[in-house]
Amino acid sequence: MLSVLRRWWIPIIMVLVIVSSTALVARIRTYFGAVPVIVTPVIFGEDPDPHNPKRVTYEVSGSGTYADINYLDPDAIPRDLNNITLPWTMTVTATAASVAPILVAQSDGSTIRCRIVIDGKVKDERTSTGVNAMRRPFVW
Repeated sequence: MLSVLRRWWIPIIMVLVIVSSTALVARIRTYFGAVPVIVTPVIFGEDPDPHNPKRVTYEVSGSGTYADINYLDPDAIPRDLNNITLPWTMTVTATAASVAPILVAQSDGSTIRCRIVIDGKVKDERTSTGVNAMRRPFVW
């Protein structure tokens, strides 16, 4: 018996300290009336009601014959289009609660115009001039 205590006295002390500390913390929490863990009701976990989808139109035009175009699709995935003939237009329908349309275009001409239209309203329109003109309209 004495040899067992010589070997296991440190783990026994550790277990006793952990058990007594747990009991002390539990007693202090109940004595001071600690608030129990908050549980979120199921009502807040349900999906929100559907909303009106948004029609996003990207437009690129300019003096050049082609352009390299980068944009975000409705799922916020970057898309890259190379050597697209101008003028270029693309309309997508976004069903997410929020949309962050971003458009970047660079042309071989001296002028480029980029426009973002949401539900028929121009949200951003920018024009750039110069060699290999580049423009970045975006809507937040």
